Amino acid sequence: MKICIINGPNLNLLGKRETSIYGSKSFETYFADLQKKHPTVGIHYFQSNIEGEIIDMLHEVGFDFDGIVLNAAAYTHTSIGIGDAVKAIRTNVVEVHISNVLSREDYRHKSYIAPNCKGLIMGFGLHGYQLAIEALIASNKD
Repeated sequence: MKICIINGPNLNLLGKRETSIYGSKSFETYFADLQKKHPTVGIHYFQSNIEGEIIDMLHEVGFDFDGIVLNAAAYTHTSIGIGDAVKAIRTNVVEVHISNVLSREDYRHKSYIAPNCKGLIMGFGLHGYQLAIEALIASNKD
């Protein structure tokens, strides 16, 4: 089984930026923990601050991987292109957000991605990625 985690803009700064919202752990440290928890799953990681690169990665893995965990960050609320890319691929996508975006600014309440996803997880911190991986593993067993 292969799962790709795709993170969007500014998530390369996890552990450094707004730690009261996003926590103090870097994603690289958390990613190593995820790989240890799932040694039989090939978990890949991609991060970009560039919308087109995220779309290109969705196209690249969206027909061969067994699942995608996508945190498009701010692009969630602005990118029709990423939403269309998720709709165009066959692989199940779970949208993840570290914070509960519905408890934040009004402009964060709209997702152009969620309608095209298998599911949405938000508000559980980095643990949301673990929940998404478990959901993708379970859905591939069905």
